[in-house]
Amino acid sequence: MFTKEIIEDARSDPINHFEKIRKNIERNENEVNSFITLLLDEAEKEIKQTKEGKLAYLLIAIKDNILVEGIKTTAGSKMLKNYIAPFDATVIKNIKKEGGIIIGKTNMDEFACGSDGTTSAFGPTRNPLDLEKVPGGSSSGSAAVLAAEFADLALGSDTGGSIRNPSAFCSIFGFKPTYGIVSRYGLIDMAMSLDQIGPMAKDTYGLALLMDVISGKDIYDPTTIRKPTKSFTEIIENFKDNNLKGKKVVYAREFLDYTEDKIKRKFFNVIDYLNSLGLEIIETSLPEIEYAVPTYYLVVPSEFASAMQRYDGLKYGYRKEVRDIWNTIMESRKVLGREVKRRIFLGTFITSREEFGKWYKKAVLVRLKIRKRLLELFKKYDYLVSPTMPVLPWRIGEIQDPLTMYQMDVLTVLANLVGIPSGSVPIAKSVGFQV
Repeated sequence: MFTKEIIEDARSDPINHFEKIRKNIERNENEVNSFITLLLDEAEKEIKQTKEGKLAYLLIAIKDNILVEGIKTTAGSKMLKNYIAPFDATVIKNIKKEGGIIIGKTNMDEFACGSDGTTSAFGPTRNPLDLEKVPGGSSSGSAAVLAAEFADLALGSDTGGSIRNPSAFCSIFGFKPTYGIVSRYGLIDMAMSLDQIGPMAKDTYGLALLMDVISGKDIYDPTTIRKPTKSFTEIIENFKDNNLKGKKVVYAREFLDYTEDKIKRKFFNVIDYLNSLGLEIIETSLPEIEYAVPTYYLVVPSEFASAMQRYDGLKYGYRKEVRDIWNTIMESRKVLGREVKRRIFLGTFITSREEFGKWYKKAVLVRLKIRKRLLELFKKYDYLVSPTMPVLPWRIGEIQDPLTMYQMDVLTVLANLVGIPSGSVPIAKSVGFQV
């Protein structure tokens, strides 16, 4: 069902709508493993109360690195296995205010470190379209719940493609907003200069509906900016194909150098369709893409290592008591997964006194050059497009080499490095078109 049909179904008979979703979950969740914490009993109580607002009676799944007061928030890690959130993230306050009902906290790569949904301490999420395949990551559970019809809408977070990647693999819609338009207050940081909370849905109207609710300035997050004067849903509802006539769409030939042939064919089918609508299609060169992944994987571990210093087993999180504080910290951190440790070690090395100028400073300068180049493109063209992912979903456990996994982010990290909005639209099974 499309979002407007879901809204009509939920509001005409909220209890029946809830029961249909509950049955789907009870029937299939054991195979998919999309939730870390299910809130069916709490949602059932909520559904029986009178709800008003833009999200009234809609069942919404929340990535488990976003705080929901009184509910476990693990970030997919044993380190936070028993951590109870003491307050609501700003986006959660807004959702509750508009009548939305939280149905559960979704599975995710541990501390958002991963691109395929397999690094969670609570087991891998499976792709509902093919249970042998990965659903993408790190917002793996949020994409899977929508593909499996376990929720009406979902929230994810995106640091380098973590909303768009699983949206493509699970054939749903996902949107990484402009940096600062959605508050990050109550989000467990991965890399604060790139992280952004965003919506996931079954169509663009669902994305717009959630954006209307979660976007805007927040006194608790100084990086936030005001939302546009025109609502996102208004833009979607007033959109017509002829609005696109004469718009300039650009893609970089380098994007396709990384992309599988099957995905290229689907991509060019969409390009041909856009051309038939009257858009002007331009191919360009963007050699800077060669530096996107190396830059990203220098900036992110540096910020991540800093953010992870708080998880020492002293104030909160998993704690293993040993003879002194230093050994308590060391032993407590042993519960962290391999990929999390790898990024902490890498970030600590990059930001060390001896290496800081050699690596991190250069990465920041290259990031600025990439930003300058993309902003120059947008002075000439209206849209920059690419496939969302360069490959189709792989079998769970098939890719073990971290460098191979990192390279999968090549088409998505640009938007985060620059801070621009980017969305993934499904164009075939497990194939996304990124705008």
